[in-house]
Formats: sequence, structure tokens, C-alpha cells
Amino acid sequence: MTTEITTLATRLDDAARNCLPEHQLSADHDLSLAEAYQVQHALVARRLDRGETRVGVKLGFTSRAKAAQMGVSDVIIGQLTSEMHLEDGAGIWLGAYVHPRAEPEVAFRLAADLDPRRWTGNVTETVDAVAPALEIIDSRYRDFRFNLADVVADNTSAAGFVVGAWQPLPRSLDNRGVVLEVDGRVAESGSTAAILGDPLRAVTAAIRLAAAHDIPLRAGDVLLAGAGTPAVTLTASSTVTAAVSGLGRVRVRVTSAR
Repeated sequence: MTTEITTLATRLDDAARNCLPEHQLSADHDLSLAEAYQVQHALVARRLDRGETRVGVKLGFTSRAKAAQMGVSDVIIGQLTSEMHLEDGAGIWLGAYVHPRAEPEVAFRLAADLDPRRWTGNVTETVDAVAPALEIIDSRYRDFRFNLADVVADNTSAAGFVVGAWQPLPRSLDNRGVVLEVDGRVAESGSTAAILGDPLRAVTAAIRLAAAHDIPLRAGDVLLAGAGTPAVTLTASSTVTAAVSGLGRVRVRVTSAR
């Protein structure tokens, strides 16, 4: 199975680097969830071999509605690398992706190194800051279609992320307004309650999944808690902005040229 895992990871890595859609792995492989995470690890390892570093994790299916749509009962975890990190207000080239979308998130920053398998700590002591964020998701599969094993293997569609200004944790994050704008117009709106009912629950979920799938967590790592609204498809020459009430705003500019 090790050779097959490597082959599948190479397929997904090549699709991302060449910006060309790949057939769903599930079309010709019956991957278990554990095997899908093995593919994810092999995929991330290829990035690390090219000089990237791990800088955090992200959760998927934190929206109950999305989880129900996909027929899953638990969240999934992906890994963030340095090459995915974008500065607030940065310009991104549309041609660098297969079919990118953006969604507004709440980001946390880990306060210290931790061993996820032995963690029994307090969530508010585990993270030392919070910020508004935008995630660029980009499934490498044809037609943006996939099953659970497909998306886990594809590192949960991770492609890029932007984090706004860090600030101390407030008393509550459980019902703050979230707005996603395109060129100054509201495209989607929602609430942080869409993120597991309370974004802080994403910290516990991320640590649990990191323990289950052997993902390291280090001081300063970013934890993307999940989307507060549905995603929007990125189009050339547009500006996408995410705003979270009380946390601020963050944006990216989409260009049609490098």
C-alpha cells in the first residue's frame, strides 16, 4: 500500500502544481479514511521536501449543514504550509489554482508546543490570540466533486490563507456576525455560530484530530476554525473581503495576470 499511497499523493501534487484538475481518487480506489490521511501526509511531505514548513492546521465540515450534505458526522483536519500563507491585501493570480473559492474564517494562534495525545489543557490557555481570516480552498478534483476520502487525501482542499490582525481572546466568540464581500458588495453573510456552534470548540476538535492522525502542533501555529458562510468562487480582477464582528476585516485581490 505504501507505493500506492505515494502514487496517489503524486497525482494530487502534480494537479496542484500544474493547475489541472485530476480524476477523483475514489473513481478507481476504495480508500479508507485512515488511508486517505496517509495520502494527505505523503502530499504534505512533498511540499516539505521542496522547502516549505508546516505553519498550522485547518478544519473542514465544521458547519452542521455542510456535514449533513456530505453525509459525515465528524470534522476533518488538513495541514497548512508556509507557501499557502498570504499577506493581508495580497494579490493572488487566478491561474495558480484549479478552481479556487474563498470563505471567511476565524483563526486562532497556538500559545505553546503541545503533544496532542496528552493534551488535557484549557482551550483559552492553549490559544493566545484570535483574528479574522480568509481561506482559499481549491479542490484539485474535476468539477469540484469529491467524497470524504477524496477531500481528506487532497489535504481538505487547502490552497491559501490570509490572517488579519491578531488580538487577545474576547470573552465570547459564539454568535458574531460574519460577512463575505466581493468588490464591496455582500456576497454571503452568517455567524460564527456556524462553526461548531462556537469557534472555540474547533480548538478541541483540532487537537483531537491531530492526535488521531499524528499531526504536530507548535507554538505560533495558525488554526483555521472553519467557515462562517458558504464559499464564493474567485473571479479575476475582484477584491474579496471577510469581516467578523469585533475582530476586524481581511482581504485579497484576485488578478488575471501573474
